[in-house]
Amino acid sequence: MLRKLLLAAVLLGALPLAAQAKDALPNFADLAEKQGPAVVNVSTTQTVHAQGMPPGSEDDPFSDFFRRFGPPQQPPRDYESRSLGSGFILSQDGYILTNAHVVEAAEDITVRLTDKREFKAKVVGADRRTDVAVLKIDATGLPAVSVGDPNKLRVGEWVVAIGSPFGFDNSVTAGIVSAKGRSFPQETNFVPFIQTDVAINPGNSGGPLFNLAGEVVGINSMIFSRTGGFMGLSFAIPIDVAINVAKQLQATGRVSRGRIGVVIQEVTKELAESFGLPKPTGALVTSVEKGSAAEKAGIQQSDVILKFDNHEVAASNELPRIVADTKPGSKVTVQVWRMTAQGKDVLPKGEKKDLLITVMETPDERVAKRQPPGKRSSGETLAKLGLSVSELTSDQKSELSVTNGVLVENAEGVAAKAGIRRGDVIQAVNNQDVKSVEELNRLLSPVDRSRTVAVLIKRGEGSVYIPLKLAAN
Repeated sequence: MLRKLLLAAVLLGALPLAAQAKDALPNFADLAEKQGPAVVNVSTTQTVHAQGMPPGSEDDPFSDFFRRFGPPQQPPRDYESRSLGSGFILSQDGYILTNAHVVEAAEDITVRLTDKREFKAKVVGADRRTDVAVLKIDATGLPAVSVGDPNKLRVGEWVVAIGSPFGFDNSVTAGIVSAKGRSFPQETNFVPFIQTDVAINPGNSGGPLFNLAGEVVGINSMIFSRTGGFMGLSFAIPIDVAINVAKQLQATGRVSRGRIGVVIQEVTKELAESFGLPKPTGALVTSVEKGSAAEKAGIQQSDVILKFDNHEVAASNELPRIVADTKPGSKVTVQVWRMTAQGKDVLPKGEKKDLLITVMETPDERVAKRQPPGKRSSGETLAKLGLSVSELTSDQKSELSVTNGVLVENAEGVAAKAGIRRGDVIQAVNNQDVKSVEELNRLLSPVDRSRTVAVLIKRGEGSVYIPLKLAAN
């Protein structure tokens, strides 16, 4: 009898809690129905020259077969490579936001709406540093999104993504905001990413992240994964950052950013103590570029930048964003912490100094437009390495700021394992300049197969040497 009474009490007490939990859970149906039409599928094509059949892509039903057994070998030929992404309509007259990496090097871009209409799109502008691109289609009266304020987002708040994972149009996924202001050591920190646990997969890139009010607060850009699929860590570009970039791209086709010419690192607790700082804050200057704005202003190596134009620098990853948002040519005050001579004192000392700095402009880095390829690669050596290259056109040399080299159209096998990627420019082999496809063949062919050569690669703004072992495994 006692057990029955206890069980009844538990059940009676649990029912209101269950009802409350059910009422507390959000319903995303209205949001999806209202905002879904403003989300688009973005598909791109580009011509690639490679040995044999093209490898299966994510949307290829035979990709698993190719991955397991390898494609049948055929003579080299051009094939059309396709990729998928997402985007969303920013204005009724056909401006669309997506990721720069979705449309990079695309020869043809097709935008498909939820009503199955398809439009050819042109790239108004794209910015690698923030991974934002603006497209334009010839249409009017389109359903457009409402833009929200990502600064009002709270950690733990519900958010919704709509996109085309693996080509499945207008898929809706939901989760919460896991963190804000995320940055990555390997990236240029111009974006304070919104971290979520919303399920994002290949094909979601460029799609919108909504708050529960149905406002776009971010652009889904990337995931952290060890498998290539979703593992609970997704990252979105705050929409205010994207809109700022989009406005500049629409107005001038480029993005203007400030720079001062310093290399910085984080201030740890131990470093703060060694510099006499009351707490670990600011950005520690490890080097100052010669002739830069920082050098002219008097910033020195070992200075800790505490404030920039009245913005406090709580952590080093905040400084690049603050500087980048400052208009080039502006004169602003920089507050630094500078070590002072200790003399007989054992404890470190320092003092705050205000310096006047004239902000410079960051060199432009646009996404290169696809150019008709020059002479294609040929030769047994390059084929065995898995390399397909073409000669650079004069326009490509100008856009990439190079005077010599060949463009990597595709990298597989040995070349891919070494770290060579499509879009790289091979400039030298063992410090001998590469000026043509024939010259690359000539430099590689006579080398002992067991040897490793140093290949100089131009990638983005920088260059890197990649060791390439010529013997195919």
